[in-house]
Amino acid sequence: MARGERAEAPTHVAIIMDGNRRWARARGVGELDGHAAGVEAIREILRHAVRRGIPVLTLYAFSRENWARTDAEVVGLFGLLETAIRSETDELRAQGVQVRLLGRLEELPIATRASIESALAATSGGDRLILNIAFNYAGRTELVDAVRRIVRSGEPPEAIDEATIASALYTAELPDPDLVIRTGGEQRLSNFLIWQSAYAELITSDTLWPDFGPADLDLALAEYASRTRRFGR
Repeated sequence: MARGERAEAPTHVAIIMDGNRRWARARGVGELDGHAAGVEAIREILRHAVRRGIPVLTLYAFSRENWARTDAEVVGLFGLLETAIRSETDELRAQGVQVRLLGRLEELPIATRASIESALAATSGGDRLILNIAFNYAGRTELVDAVRRIVRSGEPPEAIDEATIASALYTAELPDPDLVIRTGGEQRLSNFLIWQSAYAELITSDTLWPDFGPADLDLALAEYASRTRRFGR
């Protein structure tokens, strides 16, 4: 796509899934119930992304900052993740979805890590959509890990450029997001894909994540299609 031209379909959509806890509080249920409803929303959005022909979808599921939440909530989130992966792997494979993880897998509990690794292996042949799950992820941590990787490679300082850094990120070989959607009405990136989103179109939705469905995604895609991307020019 030439710079300054309108793009009708994004290649890479990234979503900050915000609002699970507020959704739960508004209904007088537990926070874990809100997260469970959020997992259900992922299922519908993923199916719709496949229908819409989106090649890459990245979902912000758990940030490294989320470790500061209560032990009960963190343990519950890990349990939901493990259950979702086990129950959905066959369908993901059938839909041609390849699952990848963005984040520090080595810091996760053994059971969670085993479930994720199983899904990664089982869906490795998916060729319709790449689903990146940003779990135990933080944008600044990703940059730290990239720098460490470059240093270990012995790359001379004068040879390091933007391409060198991009190739050392968790998203190496993937296109940068064209569109970043944040649900729940907040308007910030929250340490999410901060290198990759330099020129992404940002769209915020007041809809809390558990209520964000295919129609909401279609609205965001239509808004994206109406914009002209200038890349700073």
